[in-house]
Amino acid sequence: MDLILWRHAEAEDWLEGDVQAGNDLDRSLTARGEKQAARMAGWLDRQLPEGARILVSPARRCEQTVLALGRKYKIRAELAPDATPAQLLELVQWPSARSLILVVGHQPVLGQVIAQLLGLQENECPVKKGSLWWLRNRDRDGQSQTVVVTVQSPEVL
Repeated sequence: MDLILWRHAEAEDWLEGDVQAGNDLDRSLTARGEKQAARMAGWLDRQLPEGARILVSPARRCEQTVLALGRKYKIRAELAPDATPAQLLELVQWPSARSLILVVGHQPVLGQVIAQLLGLQENECPVKKGSLWWLRNRDRDGQSQTVVVTVQSPEVL
């Protein structure tokens, strides 16, 4: 199974509890975030097979990020900003799903999932805005292994 974890691109600031700032789910990408999303989507579109499943957080910034890719996707409440690693891994059916799955979501859960799958401490894997991690589960000599296929950042594409 291949799992790509893509953090949403740069979004407007939000201060929790600030009535003027609105709801966290309503935050939009900044102009820089739109460029980050477009850059990463251009690279990703060349790599993804046609049958890839794309699952997206209900946050506006995540949907705006994936729109740059120009492919069909499904919004899933299980990927909201308060998601847990267990919810994400259950949603994608790690490690038994048969197709490649792309998840567009948030920190800290993306980093926590990566850390868990690679055997790191929970807080040891920050993921930059707009960046992605491509992980693969494979069986070697009867043992399940998680390998990093690539890590990409829009600043270096």
